[in-house]
Amino acid sequence: MSSYFFLQAEVNPSNAEFVEQLQNFADTKKRLIYLLNRPLTDQKYTYSYSQSLIVLSPKSKIAIINFGANVSEFENYIEDIIEDVGSISDKYLYKDVIGRPRQWRRTLVDSSIELDEITSIEDLFENLALTDELDKKKLDLLISLFIGSINDIERVKEEVPVTILDKVKQKIQLFDGDQTRFVYQNPEKKRITIQGLSGTGKTELLLHKLKDLYTGDTSSKIYFTCHNKILADSLRKRIPSFFNFMKVEQQIEWEKRLWCTNAWGGHSSPNSGAYRYICAVYQIPFFAWSYQMSFGKACRLAIDEIKSKYTIGNFKFAFTYIFIDESQDFDENFFELCELVTEKNVYIAGDIFQNIFDENISSSIDPDYLLGKCYRTDPKTLMFAHGLGMGLFEKNKLRWLEEKEWQDCGYNVTVENHKYYLSREPLRRFEDLDEGFESIKIVEIKENYSDTIIWIITEIIQENETVQPEDIGIILLDQDNSIYKLADVIEMKIQQKLSWPVNKAYETKQKRPDSILISNRNNVKGLEFPFVICVTKAIKNGSGYRNSLYTMLTRSFIKSFLLLPDNNRSGLTEDMKSSLDEIVTIQQMVIEEPSEAEKKKIRTRFKSRLKKQSHYEMMMEIFKKLKVEQKFHEKLFQAVKQFDMLESDFETLTEFVKDNLKYIKEK
Repeated sequence: MSSYFFLQAEVNPSNAEFVEQLQNFADTKKRLIYLLNRPLTDQKYTYSYSQSLIVLSPKSKIAIINFGANVSEFENYIEDIIEDVGSISDKYLYKDVIGRPRQWRRTLVDSSIELDEITSIEDLFENLALTDELDKKKLDLLISLFIGSINDIERVKEEVPVTILDKVKQKIQLFDGDQTRFVYQNPEKKRITIQGLSGTGKTELLLHKLKDLYTGDTSSKIYFTCHNKILADSLRKRIPSFFNFMKVEQQIEWEKRLWCTNAWGGHSSPNSGAYRYICAVYQIPFFAWSYQMSFGKACRLAIDEIKSKYTIGNFKFAFTYIFIDESQDFDENFFELCELVTEKNVYIAGDIFQNIFDENISSSIDPDYLLGKCYRTDPKTLMFAHGLGMGLFEKNKLRWLEEKEWQDCGYNVTVENHKYYLSREPLRRFEDLDEGFESIKIVEIKENYSDTIIWIITEIIQENETVQPEDIGIILLDQDNSIYKLADVIEMKIQQKLSWPVNKAYETKQKRPDSILISNRNNVKGLEFPFVICVTKAIKNGSGYRNSLYTMLTRSFIKSFLLLPDNNRSGLTEDMKSSLDEIVTIQQMVIEEPSEAEKKKIRTRFKSRLKKQSHYEMMMEIFKKLKVEQKFHEKLFQAVKQFDMLESDFETLTEFVKDNLKYIKEK
């Protein structure tokens, strides 16, 4: 099954040919189609008639098709479906927007079609086509009710939006085929993995699964965790609001049935982290961070301790389910620990491309669900971010993927004469915008960073009258102390010239409403903004820097700005600029394939970077390389912890140590 087609109805000899034709049409035309025999949103509704199909596809009327002989039962089935969807509409407050069932049934539903009367799928959709924009919007909302992809009606609103910001913000989000399968399929094994690019909807899917399991199993104990503190804080705030608009009637029993924290935690509270809670439940030693104790090592010690202390007869599970977001931040030890202490399922979601220097992207994982479509970011931004991150626009490329790996990352790939032609499918989220709308822009700074940033924000405000402070994220990509001085200047100028509150995420560790966010690159994971301003002194070659460059540029869902100084030390090349022009103009990257000798150099280069070392070993190697006196070691270890750099790579840590060593010596 593809991401364009979802099948929930039963296939039998009477409808098999039609189902196959419908799926082929969906895949060939790249058209999203759902084939059901009942609404999926609420399992309480049952239907006695089984010889019918419901065809759902954006921009087309809902077709309820009969392939049986009992007309009266089919008519009762239609009435039941309409009544139940009307009830679901009422529940989610859609009625004020789409109207009562008798209103939308007249214009948006066709139940007169007999299966044996369909001559071709193309003719079927031609006859079902809608032309009115408001009808198309109401139809999308109806589809969302059928498949459970519920949208916040306050966000979607009734009017057809006019500005780019409102068009994208109010776009009705529908699960694709892969996403719908994850939500409704029952797992056949304990560990379930979802992999996909940033913005493919992994966190949203986890929340839907969390809601179903929390409400469906009232005795369950569920832990939702991730590595990053600011993301954990954001998720903990997001869960209640998600449950509210999904009309969950059960109260959230925090720290009794449901937990949401980062993974490690601290000595002070057993509920401060997943690992800390596990140590408390099984009464085993808890290890806090130290420069000799990595998280992976702490988890390995916990596994060994639990296995030695408990036997099958006296073992009790700590959780019924665990959800792990941003799984690329963990090693296998944490996953194994979670499986050990979880009774039923561990759901693990991560970004296949978060570390673009993983030695083997495709074969290093075997996900149960591979999500290739990025629904957050415009394809042009995503392509440029990948190209920049991997050094594809440079003579000496930093990373290369083979054809299957590109396809696994959601690319259409054509290879001709040693050139790779890479493109991505257009997204529904941006289909109402002009094809050439500017989603990514390079800004070369001629004067100073802070004034340029104020100018960009002012331009955003002028072009988007409904923009709010929380719609903009400013990300400082470099890892030296100067970025914090720059952040202070930016904060002061924003408050003086725009009267907007500012949230420095590296201090608050949270995303705050009604505030423009300023952050280093370590505190933005899992967050998204309509507009992102990425600031750097120069494009560097370190794998950690390039990873961050890719990740931060794809935090936006309307436009990303990349700010660099206008000088010959910025690392910005004419090839990078022309490649961006090509992506914007023809919606495609054309990349020269490296020779086998070049590929071998690339593999050797990034393999050496990925030599498995603990954080302690890396730091000690850096101290040796830079001839750092022992009296400064502890202070540098603490500085690394303070700035959330425990998971950073060798090059990034080296740069950080160099800069901070000068600062420490001056004290």
